Order: sequence, then structure tokens, then C-alpha cells
Amino acid sequence: MNKLLFFSFLVAIVLPACNPAKSTAKYMANDGAIYGTYYHVSYESPEGYDLHPKIDSVLHEMDLSLSTFKTESILSKVNTNQNVVLDNWFVNVFNEAQKVSELTAGAFDVTVAPLVNVWGFGFRKKELITPELIDSIEDFVGYQKVKLVNGKIRKDDQRTMLDFSAIAKGYTVDVIGDLLASEGCKNFMVEIGGEVVAHGVNKEGKIWRIGINEPNDNEPASPIELQAIISLKNKAVATSGNYRNFYVENGKKYAHTIDPHTGYPVDHSLLSATVIANDCMTADAFATALMVLGVENAMELVQSLPDIEVYLIYADDEGVNQVKMSKGFSPFILTN
Repeated sequence: MNKLLFFSFLVAIVLPACNPAKSTAKYMANDGAIYGTYYHVSYESPEGYDLHPKIDSVLHEMDLSLSTFKTESILSKVNTNQNVVLDNWFVNVFNEAQKVSELTAGAFDVTVAPLVNVWGFGFRKKELITPELIDSIEDFVGYQKVKLVNGKIRKDDQRTMLDFSAIAKGYTVDVIGDLLASEGCKNFMVEIGGEVVAHGVNKEGKIWRIGINEPNDNEPASPIELQAIISLKNKAVATSGNYRNFYVENGKKYAHTIDPHTGYPVDHSLLSATVIANDCMTADAFATALMVLGVENAMELVQSLPDIEVYLIYADDEGVNQVKMSKGFSPFILTN
């Protein structure tokens, strides 16, 4: 995945934190940066305490475990084949990634980064791509070429690299949500780079509302338009796609997604995939996998997965955005 700061397809529609109230409990809002993007946390603190120091402490630990942006992280040390002790954050994410890879027949693959990098952001290097180059990289790309054995990562090829960008944000959202719950918070929303978990209600006593951005080719400074708004309670949601970064070829829109199996960009017109699940790590990983699979294959897969609902935005033959969703997704959509 590209290591540039990216725009999110999901927009948490919340109001700023209220001013300190006389009652003990009050809503708080914390934010900051992690994994090359931003986090936003809003919660009702039962005792009126600001939990930001605790949140920030956990995020710092996770950053040092899972980040591709820090050379001292466990992930970076694994990628440079250093002898490193894996922590629980790393092990949990790796195991879940392998599970999703199996369930999606490799559509989700945390070893795909070298292919993404060689194509370049926005596929700017595509004129330099040759079949020989792709084949040489495919030699060390593939989730089956890396395993967790006796607490250590074992690679079939030392050139294999891991990138948790498509799953770590979701997992981290879950961890912070669990932290807030352990502190007695029943009403909270955690968002990292557009991946969201929401419990209870917001400060107005209403179920949290999350906006799904409409993929478009407007200039970055132009206003964001929403494709839909969902009502989210005790659930998680994640969207994968390339906001304002799909490309048009022969009049057809394509997302900037690399198929790990072929090493080439996907040739379907799915522009974004939004997944609602019980936890955000699941939603995050499957949203990425669906972008590789395309509309029809994605819908077929979802039918076999319990507790997962999807909302897909794709371009039809005339380049007009269309929507297809699972039956269980429609109850989450706000109609007014």
C-alpha cells in the first residue's frame, strides 16, 4: 500500500466535544496521528476524565509494533530480517491476516506491497512495467510464503515483506474501543483513517452517523460529497478504495488496486467497498479483499461470511457510479 497520507472514504459525522459540565460524566474528544494518517476518538467519560494519555500510550505501543513508517517498529525489523521478539499486537494481526487470506483465496495478502510500490502511486510507473519484472517480484510475494513458527516469522524468501496497512488500522480501532469500554465508557466512537467502531450514542443521544464518501474525480480542494449516511451502533465499518484516485482508460473507471495473483491492476470497475462487521479488523481486511475481487465475486463471497454486510460502489459501462449492497446493509442506511 502506498505510504502517503491518504483521504478516507468514511466520514464520522459528529459534533465537537462539549464544554465541561457540572455532572461527572461528559463527552470528550481526542485526536492525533498514527500510521501516516489521523485518529479521532469521541466518548462519554463516566468520571469526566480525559483518557487521552491512556489512549496515546496504547497507540504509541502499537505504532512501534505495526507501523511501516517507523524503522524501529517490529514490522520494519521483520522486513529487514532482524532477530526480533514479536509482541501480541503483531501476532494477532498476522494470524488474522493469514485467516482472511485463506478465506479470500489470496485476494487479501499482506505481502503485496512490493508490487504496489513498483507500480507507483497512481500507476505513474506503468510504462516501465514488464512481464519479466512482475514475474521476478511474484517470486517473493504470497501469503503462503511466510509463516509464524514458534513465535518467529519464517520466510521462504528473505525478500518477502509484510505490510499491515490494510488491517492494522482496523485492529487498532478495536483495541482503543476495548480500552474505552474497560474504562467504563458505554458511548464512544473511534476512527483511524476512516475505519470506525461505534458504541452507544453520541452527545445528542443519537446513534452515531457515518458518511460514505462518493468516489469522484473532482479536485482535492472541492467539497466532499456523500454517497450515503449510515447509522452505526455497536458495530464497526471500514471502506477500501482510492478516493479521487481511480483512473479512466478507454472511457472506463478503474480503482488503483493490485491483484496479488497477477501482479497487475484489477480489470473490473469496483471503486469502493464498505464493510460492516462486529469488529473493525474484520471490516478493514475484507474491504481490501473485496476491492481485488470485484462486484460479482465480492457479493458471492459475502454470502458465505456470517455477520458481514457490504456496500459496493462501481462504475457501469457508461462510467456512471452505481451501488450494489447485501440485503443486511440497507437497514443501516439513513433515508433522511
